[in-house]
Amino acid sequence: MKKPGLQLGLQTSGLFIGFMIWVLISSLMSYIQTDIALTSGQASLVTAIPVILGSLARIPIGFYTDRLGARNMFLISFLILLFPVFYISIATSFVDLVIGGLILGVGGATFSIGVTSLPKYYPKEKHGFINGVYGVGNIGTAITTFGAPMIAEVFGWQNAVRSFIILLIIIAALVFIFGDRRESTTKNSLVEQVKGVYQNATLWFLCLFYFITFGAFVAFTMFLPSFLVENFELTPVDAGIRTAIFIIIATLLRPVGGLLADKFNAFIILMFVFIGVALSGILLSFSPDIIWYTVGSLAVAITVGIGNGTVFKLVPLYFSKQAGIVNGIVSAMGGLGGFFPPLLLTAVSNITGQHAIAFMLLSEFALVSFVIVIFMYYQDQMNIERQIIEGTAEGIMITDKNGVIKNVNAAFTRITGYSKEEAVGNTPSLLQSGKHDAGFYKNMWMTVEEQGFWEGEIHNKRKNGEIYSELLTISPVKNNVGVTKYYVGIFNDTSSVNRP
Repeated sequence: MKKPGLQLGLQTSGLFIGFMIWVLISSLMSYIQTDIALTSGQASLVTAIPVILGSLARIPIGFYTDRLGARNMFLISFLILLFPVFYISIATSFVDLVIGGLILGVGGATFSIGVTSLPKYYPKEKHGFINGVYGVGNIGTAITTFGAPMIAEVFGWQNAVRSFIILLIIIAALVFIFGDRRESTTKNSLVEQVKGVYQNATLWFLCLFYFITFGAFVAFTMFLPSFLVENFELTPVDAGIRTAIFIIIATLLRPVGGLLADKFNAFIILMFVFIGVALSGILLSFSPDIIWYTVGSLAVAITVGIGNGTVFKLVPLYFSKQAGIVNGIVSAMGGLGGFFPPLLLTAVSNITGQHAIAFMLLSEFALVSFVIVIFMYYQDQMNIERQIIEGTAEGIMITDKNGVIKNVNAAFTRITGYSKEEAVGNTPSLLQSGKHDAGFYKNMWMTVEEQGFWEGEIHNKRKNGEIYSELLTISPVKNNVGVTKYYVGIFNDTSSVNRP
């Protein structure tokens, strides 16, 4: 495999060009409408159409990146994109724009290539940051949103579209020459990959998170140019500049989110993200003028930018063996998250005359995600605690306050010979050797209650009848009001130490 830095730069450049192509129609919509008559509903649909293929195609593209490598997938994608770019430049009807826009979505689908390929070149500790750096390629949407209207002002929108053909040819040549021909690939079937992940709740939680974060990014990128022109009477160039600023902020904060997720707990980062998105949605719902709307939009850019980088730290962490298909599914859901809002905003505006309800829905989805993140955080903590218990060399036995065994670890089974199934539901008397009288046990429990623990040597009996000695510590586990709920016994087998 070739140098990681070269592939990171090359694939990020590929994503940059792909995303430039992806937003061609939305960036030039105000100019296109001067030549092609479109209703507001048709304009919203044409703007959203590229998101469909740009989302759904991420699943097979992510899978085939695992099988064919990033070089081949980028080359195929760029060759396909040559057709819609030229076709849109000669479009004369709504149907032409729909056809061209649909295939234009391949530009957005290229996102799955890098997030599947690049983690192969770097250790897990850097995956969040590396995927965040790759995600900076999203800034291609800002360049098109800002630059395409300027080109259209001088040369016309048709020539502005055709100019992107040159970029496609250049990047395809660079990928062909410098792309890694020796990238490691897998041969797993698509059906096997899907079967291995579709029942995993974590996958669908991550899909929801990316549906909110990247979906908001795509939605704002797609509808802001026309929205600002129609609702605040800005010029297309001014609206393009403001949209470009939104894109730049969200994009540059993506590697920051990945870096934070590498350094700290990713779930805690996501808690702050979704609270921020929820508050931003509320602010946008009640934005009476361009100033407050700008504040709300920038708040969305900051939070979703960090959130996008954080989510793709978690994907390779939980699904390293199914990276291609999972990257495709999660990123597809993110793309679809950007498809519905423009249509919803238009529908709500037509019915109510304003957009407050649509922005409140963004806030509500973010709050639901916040609750799920809290659940996942505590579930993750419990899994860590469970792994600590299971991996501890000392035997561990947990009983309720009545002395009924509730859980044991693997070391308990190794030392005593009793399996977890045999121990749970019994009492510690299961292990009594008969070498200690009732007074011994009475004093033991009195010490636990008076001093908060008991520690000493005790003789117990294994399942095979062998008597052994162990160093045992018993401690109570109390709730927040001081009531004992459990007892934990931790012991070491000292038979070999005491044996002459």
